[in-house]
Amino acid sequence: MKLGIATVSISGNLGEKIDAIARAGFDGIEIFEQDFIADAAGPAEVRRRVEDAGLEIMLFQPFRDFEGLPKDLRARAFDRAEHKFDLMEQLGCDLVLVCSSVHPEALGGIDRAADDFAELGERAAKRGIRIGYEALAWGRHVNDHRDAWEIVRRADHPNVGLILDSFHTLARKIDPETIRRIPGDRIFFVQLADAPLIEMDLLYWSRHFRNMPGEGDLAVLDFMSAVMATGYTGPASLEIFNDQFRGGSPRTIAADGYRSLVALADDVKTRAPETVQPLPDIPPRAKATGTAFIEFASQQDEADALEALLRSLGFAEIGKHITKKLTLWRQGDIRIVVNRETTGHAGATWNARGTSVCDIGLAVTDADGAVERARKLGSEPFRQPLGPGELDIPAIRGLGGSVLHFIDEDSGLARVWDVEFTTNAAPHEGALLHSVDHIAQTMSYDEMLSWSLFYRTLFQMDRAPMVDVIDPDGLVRSQALADPEGRLRVTLNGAETHRTLAGSFLEETFGASVQHIALATDDIFATAQRLSGLGFAPLEMPANYYDDLSARFALSDELLAKLKAANILYDEDAAGQLFQLYSSTFAGGMFFEIVERQGGYQGYGAPNAPFRIAAQKRRMRHKAVPRR
Repeated sequence: MKLGIATVSISGNLGEKIDAIARAGFDGIEIFEQDFIADAAGPAEVRRRVEDAGLEIMLFQPFRDFEGLPKDLRARAFDRAEHKFDLMEQLGCDLVLVCSSVHPEALGGIDRAADDFAELGERAAKRGIRIGYEALAWGRHVNDHRDAWEIVRRADHPNVGLILDSFHTLARKIDPETIRRIPGDRIFFVQLADAPLIEMDLLYWSRHFRNMPGEGDLAVLDFMSAVMATGYTGPASLEIFNDQFRGGSPRTIAADGYRSLVALADDVKTRAPETVQPLPDIPPRAKATGTAFIEFASQQDEADALEALLRSLGFAEIGKHITKKLTLWRQGDIRIVVNRETTGHAGATWNARGTSVCDIGLAVTDADGAVERARKLGSEPFRQPLGPGELDIPAIRGLGGSVLHFIDEDSGLARVWDVEFTTNAAPHEGALLHSVDHIAQTMSYDEMLSWSLFYRTLFQMDRAPMVDVIDPDGLVRSQALADPEGRLRVTLNGAETHRTLAGSFLEETFGASVQHIALATDDIFATAQRLSGLGFAPLEMPANYYDDLSARFALSDELLAKLKAANILYDEDAAGQLFQLYSSTFAGGMFFEIVERQGGYQGYGAPNAPFRIAAQKRRMRHKAVPRR
């Protein structure tokens, strides 16, 4: 299956769009008429640009307000079509999209429209051009693909076919299963877009809120599965209208689009292996079994301070790397590496961002398969020169300069700790922390969809509804992703202003992604007691918070007193309870969280976030006041 994208889907001028689309791996483009008209190059030059980039022009669009017009307007419509045919010949494109008319004088009638398309098809055939008819969700007389198909069927011309667009079908809540009744050879082109479920005018929704398949709430997989069941053998292409994308990086948006289409095609193949058209053969979504390690890049006094914080959290330094300046800290199944190297990825991260997480290791069932899937989705493999005795651990470059390593048991990669580190101490109970509960990553709000798409196409992960987190100085949007067993949890926090805690972290660290790491315990009160003995300084919560808890929840006086004494936060839902304990911020706004989940609580304590942020900001201001 060839993959395409409409030029209107990404920002930039036409040349920048072509370059970004080619770099992302697409086979072709839809030329949106406005993009062509705005460009200074003529059609022959645009054609050369596209071909030199290794692409083809799959579709020219849109041709508007054609069918059902009264006599004088009808003649003018055919004249306009002939002009577009001239242009398409110079572009080297043989398919034009005709969208259903919204002209105020357009007349209804299936047969009238069919007659118009039969004549247009005859004219197009003489030029070697095909006509694709698409039902706009807000079309004046035709707004349903079933009516558009009936017009195409009655036109009965080999050069006239149907164009299907997932948004137009799914936004009107039309059952995509009805597509299965259409012969696949009469479908000339398929456009794909997702969107969040919003009750609003269809045209406005379409023009401003479309996004990549997998980023929204529409049943795009059902739609594409129905299309493929018809025997359709043409391209799958993206047509996205999104205000956020229009201001984004062309390369980033194009890469997201390619990733979304490959993942969708793979999902269709998984659902229906008998699909006629060959679809990408890629490994299945990776199954994570936990977080293998978290690696910090740090140097000098900051590295010393970080290691002191780890000691206060109950971690023990259990090993040093055999050739590099890496120390290994462990507690339970949690491994944290402090990398003081001045070269390589860690050195570059330190120079750019200061102390920050430079690498995350994930335990998966198939490390090579995870990297291969990521590569097929457009991610770049990551490699560094190996030193003596080092294992070659599969890795990829993630988003925002991040790196992900993958470790599995079957390949022997889990031996890395015994092979590359000299162990000088046995693991100990420390503060009873046993595993990484979740990792919180911060990015600008405009990048949240990219991060969500990255994780959900690579791993078996579901997303929770997005929530608004109130910062005293702005709003942060947060969305949690988790695998079905809760072994890999990631929260994405989108900042819209540098004044928020999340935004200031991005500014201070020049775009570092991991802002906080949540560590799990089975007894947070015992953990808090041990931490106190280790010199850990918890984030102090005001008395007002605990007074409010007593009003919101039916907690005993004894429990409330214990929570207040240890600065532990609390939340509950119908399934269970959550207990949270935080460190103060360090290194530009990072922090640790300690959590205990009871029962079936699967959330992240979102109601507590505003109070935690306020306390952290209060602490940061206090530390910033110079002493006299």
